[in-house]
Amino acid sequence: MEIKQGYVYHIKEDYFKFVNDEKLMRNHEGNSTRPNYFCIKLDNSDIMWFIPMSSKVDKYKDIIENKVRKYKKCDTIVIGNYRGREHAFLIQNMFPIISKYIDHIDTVNGKALQVPSETRRLIMDKVNKIFRLKENGIDLIFPNVDRIKKLLLNELIEKK
Repeated sequence: MEIKQGYVYHIKEDYFKFVNDEKLMRNHEGNSTRPNYFCIKLDNSDIMWFIPMSSKVDKYKDIIENKVRKYKKCDTIVIGNYRGREHAFLIQNMFPIISKYIDHIDTVNGKALQVPSETRRLIMDKVNKIFRLKENGIDLIFPNVDRIKKLLLNELIEKK
């Protein structure tokens, strides 16, 4: 399966067992394949980054409002459009992944939909800022993405 940046995917449960990180949002709430994950690539490696999405927009608008009140900004959550509705894109919960652990692309009536360009741009601006902060010792990402990325890179090396 070709994985495309800007689209939304679902993850196999094996991923969560493999990386074993308690800070990752749980997969498959009930019998659904939620949450959905927005896919981005940051370089030319086989590592992709997934950003969990939530339809609980009011909850995350409150969190954003509290962060703005406290810190004068919020770079960890973006409220944006997908499927014609607002969704919260949880940059604070993003993580690396490889294609082996991706189950399927999210579709509507059999058609994969790309996240609209304005939302993608907002997300990428925040992601780039979050990684610049991380390089300077300020880590705003909840999962241990360095450890997860190392696990995935080791798995890719063993596969070759």
